[in-house]
Amino acid sequence: MKGVVISGTGSGVGKTAIATGLMSRLSRRYKVQGYKVGPDHIDPMYHTAATGRPSRNLDSFMMSADIIKRLYSHSSKGSDICIVEGVRGLFEGASGTSDAGSTAEIAKMLDLPVILVVNARSLTRSAAAIVNGFRTFDPNIKIAGVIMNNISGKQHEQKIRDAMSRYSDVEILGMIRRDPSRTVGETKKGLVGPENENLCKMKEMAEDLDIDRIVDAMYDVPDMPSAPLFRRRPSQGIRAAVAMDDSFCFHYHDNIECMKCSGIEVVTFKPTEGEPLPPADIYYLGGGYQEAYAERLSLNGDFLEGIKNASEEGKVVLGECGGTAALCEEMIVSGKRYRMAGIFDAEAEMSGSRHGPSYVTGCGTPANPFFGGIPIRAHEFHYSELRINRPYGLGYELSRGTGISGGKDGLVVKKTLCTMMYQHALSVDDWSGRILSAVD
Repeated sequence: MKGVVISGTGSGVGKTAIATGLMSRLSRRYKVQGYKVGPDHIDPMYHTAATGRPSRNLDSFMMSADIIKRLYSHSSKGSDICIVEGVRGLFEGASGTSDAGSTAEIAKMLDLPVILVVNARSLTRSAAAIVNGFRTFDPNIKIAGVIMNNISGKQHEQKIRDAMSRYSDVEILGMIRRDPSRTVGETKKGLVGPENENLCKMKEMAEDLDIDRIVDAMYDVPDMPSAPLFRRRPSQGIRAAVAMDDSFCFHYHDNIECMKCSGIEVVTFKPTEGEPLPPADIYYLGGGYQEAYAERLSLNGDFLEGIKNASEEGKVVLGECGGTAALCEEMIVSGKRYRMAGIFDAEAEMSGSRHGPSYVTGCGTPANPFFGGIPIRAHEFHYSELRINRPYGLGYELSRGTGISGGKDGLVVKKTLCTMMYQHALSVDDWSGRILSAVD
């Protein structure tokens, strides 16, 4: 099995499109496992659609080095090639003086080479200077090759090749031509589908890559710790229903797998498409693009009334970010109000601009039905503001992060916990077991 990290000189150089397109092309010949450094939800969905295997997040803020190595070992089983997409620039992390939280940290942790993506627009000799700077900055990082993006034409390409040949010993593994028709933009519809417009453009971009030379530049992946990743339990006849469609599309795959390993039967349903609420003991609503489908959600009375009744009956209900918005009384989008589940007497107003992602630290309060007294490390991604009309218990006291208000997060009523944060199952000991313990 081979592996490589696709990183960039900074944000916006095209590494997501190139990494995803590469995964898609390689998947024609190999079994490819994708990864994303950091807490991102969107890029792993593209990876998953490109490879047919669930992409995983590798986040050194939320996970220990041992957990990351075990997750990598666990999820790579059965694959031929592992591709890790980085975050921001190769060396950007939690501080300006260490590689903590950076793509470089993950590359060293997993002993993988790096293919560097450079935005070569308007560059010739400077491209070689940039590549040499990255190659020599940290001797523990192996730059196995470079992909030049935004090449304007044959003349530009030749100048880049001449400069790299004379001034750098790093191999060029691809020259991607600038093509406005392949510009990748934000989309909310059909985000997870293999025929998504952006995904098709990413596949086209990858046609400019030298696949054989890229595979040759990869390293054989060393053996990683093989200790069990999730705590396993026999089936207890407990069922979890997970909302999963274009509205509710931000989930960590590891959370779902963690539930299954705990003996929980997991079913999915599509409330945005009018599907009713299935019978279950646990309901899990992640974030996504609820603001784009607010009207359709407001018309699914079976879902809205059913989830409210489930909460009032004391069943376990988990909401994260946009999932929390769907459990308020109303969702406000561009000044228009839409009826939601009404578990909480609150309004979620979609602000029109996303803030984050950013990391969160804190501790569960005594009001928290699952994580009371438990330290947490998570991430939040604000797209809405909650106006709470009457007091509720709050499930987390934050030492870092915005939360809902006043340094607190997690609205609580009975066994319903709704947060602005996303919690990864591998960021806390026995995540699903703590949830299971609250099921009657």
